[in-house]
Amino acid sequence: MAGIATRTRPPTTDIAPAADVLRAAEAAPAAAPPAGAVELPAALPLAGRITKHPRLMPYHRLTALVIAGNAVLLGYALTAGGWWTGTEGGLASLSYAALANVALAVLIRQQYLINLLFWLATRAPTSWPLRVRWALGKVYHFGGLHVGGALAGTAWFAAYVVELTRQAVAAGTVTVPLALAYLLIVLLVVIVATALPPVRRRRHDLFERTHRFGGWAALVILWAQTVAVVDAGRDSRPLVAALAATPALWILALLTASVALPWLRLRRVPVGVVRPSKHVALLHLRHTTPFAGSSTAISRRPLLEWHSFANVPAPGEAGFRLAVSRAGDWTGDLIDDPPEHVWVKGITTAGVANIEVLFTRVVYVATGSGIGPVLPHLLARQVPAHLVWATRAPRATYGDDLIDEILRAQPDATIWDTATHGKPDMVALAYEALRANGAEAVICISNQKLTWQVVHGLERRGIPAFGAIWDS
Repeated sequence: MAGIATRTRPPTTDIAPAADVLRAAEAAPAAAPPAGAVELPAALPLAGRITKHPRLMPYHRLTALVIAGNAVLLGYALTAGGWWTGTEGGLASLSYAALANVALAVLIRQQYLINLLFWLATRAPTSWPLRVRWALGKVYHFGGLHVGGALAGTAWFAAYVVELTRQAVAAGTVTVPLALAYLLIVLLVVIVATALPPVRRRRHDLFERTHRFGGWAALVILWAQTVAVVDAGRDSRPLVAALAATPALWILALLTASVALPWLRLRRVPVGVVRPSKHVALLHLRHTTPFAGSSTAISRRPLLEWHSFANVPAPGEAGFRLAVSRAGDWTGDLIDDPPEHVWVKGITTAGVANIEVLFTRVVYVATGSGIGPVLPHLLARQVPAHLVWATRAPRATYGDDLIDEILRAQPDATIWDTATHGKPDMVALAYEALRANGAEAVICISNQKLTWQVVHGLERRGIPAFGAIWDS
């Protein structure tokens, strides 16, 4: 596997306890573990592997489903629907198709709806077939609906602008709705373009700000256009009455409430910062006590940038911690110049690892600060679990207190010191732990490249595996 060393311990039926690993590393820091390799199970037949390929993961399937549904609607619009016959009804249908897709894109990102989706998906008992629970565990791929809705909504609105232009040219007039429509389609195209994966990865700040300010501007323009269209086409009714009879108004009201709700909960809260090393800062917040497996977005400049981190609550204690590793300018500045306050907004939101309750036993695979999202689940002990954690110099990097807390929760964990033993083959370590502990699934919290390697490396062999998909 590219970029990952294949040096691992030989397969065993009993993984060495973390305390033993750490003691061995401290006693002989230059020693490497015994040579050997874990024999992974054979890959699934081609038909099974195809559906597990990253390009066909549920996220992309949901995007394709939305696009396919809109393609069917387009077929109707071009035939029996007659949306391009120059009538007001056809123009209205185009606008509603655009608005419905935009609504899907916006609402599926709503924090309350995300928590509801996770709650519904995790109601399944562990007695259900593994294949069904495996599929339900992919609930965090809901972002595919966001992408599909955004793409289809932009396409429908482009069609609306074309038809509106055609009618304006035929009538020889330039109207306010037409001017607003051109402004809006340019804005939507810019938002979509900056959200393309290559742009989002290289210019994440641009993507985030375009999405935020462009999204707000688009919502304002949609309101203005709706009022202008209704005012131009109303009869003798007052404008307020005509607007109230328009479905678009209620859809826009719902979208506005969804966008505004997190910001209505914006607040500046005190934070305590402990820096066990130059690589890590542990933030302590007490404004709320979140549930295990949730995340909180924090900011030092709330209008410009937000960063989400996994909440680490401790059972029976108020407040929570956030583990922040040096991974760029923002996190580096926070570690070097710790703040006394940070901004928070919205509510704590469910994350990938919440799907653990769908399985009788799980293996958590983490690297570096990926221990942050994993630790609250280990402390909560809702599901029997085994930790596999690869990190550089655990005690020197994260401090004795955090390491001792991990060992109290997981005395038999596998902690791999990469400073001593080099980078392991995480797929092999994950499978070894899965086999030794009789687990049903693996949950990986790591960087994007390694997460894909672990999830795809196991799923192509018929083992349920889950990990973040970096779609925001």
